[in-house]
Amino acid sequence: MNSKDQSGEAAYKVVARELRQGILQRRYADGTRLPTEAELATEYQVSRQTVRRAFHDLVAEGMVYRVPGRGTFAAPRDGQYLRQFGSIEDLMGLSLDTQLEVLRPLRRQVDIESASRLRLDSDVVHTVVFRRTHFGDSFCHTTVHLHPAAAAALDDVPELGQEGAVSDATIIGLLDTRLPSPIAEAEQSITAAAAERTLADALGCQVGDPLLRVDRTYLTTDLQPVELAINHFLPEQYSYRVKLRRNTH
Repeated sequence: MNSKDQSGEAAYKVVARELRQGILQRRYADGTRLPTEAELATEYQVSRQTVRRAFHDLVAEGMVYRVPGRGTFAAPRDGQYLRQFGSIEDLMGLSLDTQLEVLRPLRRQVDIESASRLRLDSDVVHTVVFRRTHFGDSFCHTTVHLHPAAAAALDDVPELGQEGAVSDATIIGLLDTRLPSPIAEAEQSITAAAAERTLADALGCQVGDPLLRVDRTYLTTDLQPVELAINHFLPEQYSYRVKLRRNTH
């Protein structure tokens, strides 16, 4: 492998992504030693420096820890679902190790606020409600409001129209392969919220318990909002981490 793969992705990111996927899919149990730098350098045909940079990113994410003289080990998960989100691809990657269960099938409805946030001319949106689980544990309740054109693009996904259906997919992942313009960015806001009865029942918590609310509006390359996702996370089951970099310009 060169410094970049055929898609243009940096080699160290490829190594980090595939190791991360292995950890999230529990191919490396808590405390299991990962392959050595030399082994990975041979497997991926890259330099040990490239592997070292991949490990550096995984350490920063809390996915692994390093012990001098012993190696690199998968970090204990402590019952939390921990992912680092720095790109749209990371959000699509939720399909690697989580499932969605449809609580309320996709249907047309009038929602003035959501339609406004999607910059629609009418008050009609298409809405689906689901919870997301990680190895059977519920950690997120999501209400997705879709632009009518985006909803039409999902007509061939029968799971979204069936209560109780389970899927490994993400809505943005499904849309990205069906819309004329791919999803390019997301506008995000984070706040706290108290669990209402519906949320408490879906997440297995008590009414009034604190939840982490994350709203994301997804836009295509032509800056058209196509999806508004309102997520409520259990804080004890979910940890959200981002990496902030200083502007060097």
